[in-house]
Amino acid sequence: MKAVGIKGDKGPATSLFIDEIPEPPVSEGEVLVKIRAFGLNRMDLSQREGHYPVPTGAPKTLGVEFSGVIEKIHGDASEVDSFKIGDEVFGLAYGGAYAEKIAVSAKMIIHKPAKMSFEEAAGVPEAWITATQALFLVGCFKKGDRVLLHAGASAVSLAAIQLAKHAGASEIYVTASSQEKIDFCIQLGATAGFNYKTQDFGDEILKATDGKGVDLIVDYIVGQGYLEKDIKCAAFDCRVVLLALLGGFKTQEPIDIASILRKRVRIEGSTLRSRTLEYQKTLRDRLVQEAMPKFEEDSFQLFIEKVFSWKDIIQAHQLMESNQTKGKIICVID
Repeated sequence: MKAVGIKGDKGPATSLFIDEIPEPPVSEGEVLVKIRAFGLNRMDLSQREGHYPVPTGAPKTLGVEFSGVIEKIHGDASEVDSFKIGDEVFGLAYGGAYAEKIAVSAKMIIHKPAKMSFEEAAGVPEAWITATQALFLVGCFKKGDRVLLHAGASAVSLAAIQLAKHAGASEIYVTASSQEKIDFCIQLGATAGFNYKTQDFGDEILKATDGKGVDLIVDYIVGQGYLEKDIKCAAFDCRVVLLALLGGFKTQEPIDIASILRKRVRIEGSTLRSRTLEYQKTLRDRLVQEAMPKFEEDSFQLFIEKVFSWKDIIQAHQLMESNQTKGKIICVID
């Protein structure tokens, strides 16, 4: 089958090409999906450059989220019994989604609603499952919390804005690189936003909350002064969830440990791709129970920046690298 390869196994976007690789074997409890579309994620850029450790046993082919049609089923497990050949599905995998076919556990696929396109469905799994994990499983969100989401126009934060609002957040703040992105987040449900290029979001959030600060922070940046400012605007018993290191893995200034102790701030790092299958299934089930009905009734919205042919995978990666997007970048297998 065809799949996206990397010349020399790592390199810039221009090293990507359409390769020929063996069709993946299907193990007990797995299904083989003929992929119609796949979503791009920041981890794909890191993996392409050789900076992202692939989980043990995962395919080296890029990509963790996809949509398509079940072509083959292996096993009699209860999870497999809920699917049949020909079903339209979308799901999350440990790797291998930049390809014509993928073998994936039936525990990590979801029936695609008829009203949802393959392009839309391919952009759901990583963003919405990550947002669910960050807010609820790791961040211990509770009704009435004030929330801060960095990279407000990213697919994960756009999902988190909607999930937090639906769950009863009292205030939702975002950071972004432009007023256009901030306005976009406010239209979706954010209370206010701050331009991290021109404003000190730590100070601004303290002003906006009358000095109280926020109860839950989801941070993908960490470096560039972010963690220091997170601690500054943290409320008592705040939970800070660190999901990525887009701004670097070192803080610019010494961390104020006294503030962490005084405010009882909990800082916890988390990843999704390295989690066990059962952990990911728990998140999938929560998405099915709580978010999918909202998609069906149009209460939750999906945002796609651009759809590419997978033959234009170089341009798709370059667009993601530009940091100018709002929502998902999707590639279709054509």
